[in-house]
Formats: sequence, structure tokens, C-alpha cells
Amino acid sequence: MQSIERRIRVIPDFPKPGIQFRDITPVLSDPEALSTGIVALADPFRDQRVTHVAGMEARGFIFGTLVARELGVGFVPLRKPGKLPYEVHRVDYALEYGTAGLEVHSDAVTQGDRILIVDDLLATGGTAQAACQLIEKLGAEIVACAFLIELEGLGGKEKIQPVPCHVVLSY
Repeated sequence: MQSIERRIRVIPDFPKPGIQFRDITPVLSDPEALSTGIVALADPFRDQRVTHVAGMEARGFIFGTLVARELGVGFVPLRKPGKLPYEVHRVDYALEYGTAGLEVHSDAVTQGDRILIVDDLLATGGTAQAACQLIEKLGAEIVACAFLIELEGLGGKEKIQPVPCHVVLSY
């Protein structure tokens, strides 16, 4: 995990004062760190009969598609409202200041599918909780949520319980 940790850049006071932002962009530019991260995200689920990986816009698309390829399964994009061209299901969720939403094609997964939800970061858990609600709305089973980074102490894991949570690095 050292190849990943040494590539995560800390940017103080972004996006507002007091926040220590964990920038994963340097991980993406380093083939060794990126590969290590993808394998670490995928390994616990190799024998879990995962049928699809779902990832949230935008960085969840990057990590999710690579984990899906690593596991040999399909990828399901969970997008911001208004971005998908077909019939969708939508879940709205609270942000610190306001609301946001996620959408998925209504035929993206079906009952009996086993979904791994992947994103780069788990903080307060609002986006992950909305992703879980969307997948459950379609009748699929959530195997787990997997994150490259967890910001501990913000309640993210608690918000998505009882869904199992796999984290590569915690801060």
C-alpha cells in the first residue's frame, strides 16, 4: 500500500478552510500505485459471485470500471441527474448544504444480480447510501461497498450499514 499512500497528495484548506483534501489524481498517473489500488479493491470479492460493479460519478467510474475488469464482470454507472439517456430510477440525498441525486438505468441490474459498489472516497456516506438505495430499488443484492480511502470519524460506514464496507486506506 506504500505505493498508493506516497502518491496521495494532501491539499490543505480545499474546498474550504479546515479541510485536508486527499487528492488521488497522482495515484491515477502512477501505473504501480493504480494497479495496487485496483487489486486491493477487488481481491476480497474474487470468490463472492459478484455480477456487476457499480460506480458513482465521477471518480467511482474510474475505479469501478477497473475493478469490474479485474473481476471479469460488467460495470453500472450511477450518474448525476439528467445524464442518462434511457428510463431511470433516481434517489435524492442530503449534502452538507442542499441536496444531490443519483440515477441509474432502470434495466441496469435485475433481481438475482450481485453488486459491488466502488468509489474512491468514503466520507459522510451520503453518496454511498444513495447508491445502495438505487441498487436495492432495482431488486439486486449488494455484496459490499469498497473504497480506496475512508475519512474516519465522519460516520460514512455507519450510514451504509448493514452493507459490508471494504476500505484500502483510512485517514
